[in-house]
Amino acid sequence: MRRRWTGALLAAAVASLALGAENAPRGYLFILGGGPRPPGLMERFVELASLPGKARILVLPMASSEADATGREQAEEFVALGAAARSFNLSREEASRETAVRALDDATGIWFCGGDQSRLTAALEGTPVAAAIHARYRAGAAVGGTSAGAAVMSDPMITGEERRPGGDRPPADPENAFLTIERDNVVTQPGFGLLPGAIVDQHFLRRKRSNRLLSLVLERPQLVGIGVDESTALEVGPDGLWRVRGSGVALVYDARDARVATEGAHQLAAADVRVHVLPSGSSFDPRTRQVTLPPAR
Repeated sequence: MRRRWTGALLAAAVASLALGAENAPRGYLFILGGGPRPPGLMERFVELASLPGKARILVLPMASSEADATGREQAEEFVALGAAARSFNLSREEASRETAVRALDDATGIWFCGGDQSRLTAALEGTPVAAAIHARYRAGAAVGGTSAGAAVMSDPMITGEERRPGGDRPPADPENAFLTIERDNVVTQPGFGLLPGAIVDQHFLRRKRSNRLLSLVLERPQLVGIGVDESTALEVGPDGLWRVRGSGVALVYDARDARVATEGAHQLAAADVRVHVLPSGSSFDPRTRQVTLPPAR
């Protein structure tokens, strides 16, 4: 008998999220930093979505400016890897309908495509479908995404915009972004909050995004920053460990024990910020702060 996350069950799921359920989610997060998707990484997501049996993956492509084509191509990629998959392109109105919520009943995997993360949250944030995604994750589904689909995993979510490009030295080239480490410069919006206690950034090393993530971590030192590079994934299992897979690295910025101060209107200052550089095979426990590195080659 299929379990439907509707009516009273959906309300209970939302209430448990608000109160903080005692039991950890039984599913997996698979946060890909964008760029080329090595087959091994996508095979791993299908494997995580196959733990109850054959993977049944819903692709949510709304971040893309060509959502129909992007969703179709991504679903075809999953099908080629042995999963049952289909694109599920929703407007905000559709994401509020009971029929859309019921479509998630049998999903063992949910995938967010790349593009503009603000488009994705505009379609889903605060809707019954968003609550149903949380419920499926808690029940054991794998939830993954790449690029914009990685950014939406945390709350706050980095939008890619900044308020004062270059600070008091604006760059002549508008492509030169996030040249400073400052307070109240990086624009954020509410994300899906699937990775509590963290801020996720993507394309991290390739696009030199250290300044913006570090600025946010120093503004919100209770949150751990995780920057995931291209062709690299952060896998979070029911045990709560953050495991790194792929060909690049993930960087962790942890200011929970740091001394953070502000000087002037926007200046940030800090001492004793922990930075971890984690290649594939590494893990980080955000609760104990223990790092495990792969064996030296």
